[in-house]
Amino acid sequence: MAWGDAEKRKVVNGRLAPVGSMVDVAKASWTNTIGDPELATVWTDPDFNPAQRAFYYARAIEIPTPRWTAYDQLRFGIRMSTEVPMTQLERAWSSPIWYTP
Repeated sequence: MAWGDAEKRKVVNGRLAPVGSMVDVAKASWTNTIGDPELATVWTDPDFNPAQRAFYYARAIEIPTPRWTAYDQLRFGIRMSTEVPMTQLERAWSSPIWYTP
């Protein structure tokens, strides 16, 4: 696992603390001043068995950004209920890498 701000954020009890948020909901904007601009790591499967089929993929979570509800609140001059999410975390994953013996 690789993550941004690794010098500040540690894994505790198998969980990584959130990166934080730089979203200004009132302005429906954000700054990209947290995390890291680039991540790189090398990983080796500790349970790799060359006789067994396997697949591997990478997952990524971006920093929080305003959700469409924040943009609507600003554009229409309305106030959303406190139950309405105003930020989102975009996620991505790579194509799998298949291993066949």
